Amino acid sequence: MQRFCLALDLVNDPELISEYEHHHAKGSAWPEVTQHDIDAGISNIEIYRTGNRMFMILETDDAFTFEKKALFDATNPKIADWEKLMWKFQLPLPWAKDGEKWVLMKKIFKS
Repeated sequence: MQRFCLALDLVNDPELISEYEHHHAKGSAWPEVTQHDIDAGISNIEIYRTGNRMFMILETDDAFTFEKKALFDATNPKIADWEKLMWKFQLPLPWAKDGEKWVLMKKIFKS
């Protein structure tokens, strides 16, 4: 198993943040998207929020890579629809690469 932590900002608007959280509430995420993540090797996703800053933990199988996931995503029009919808709410971090949403975080401490 691998674990990755990523960060992203949301548009700082309480109504949009509420709508974003609604899309991620239990039973509200698109089943095609959650199944696609499972098929890509992601076994668990957790997303946390403070203010408009998001923090995501991905747990994946050992064969998972972000490069393979990007190629897999490109074959699924439903993923493109989901990502287009999510851009309504999401803001790239100031240091994100062009077109990058979620930014991989560097582990700096483990006890």
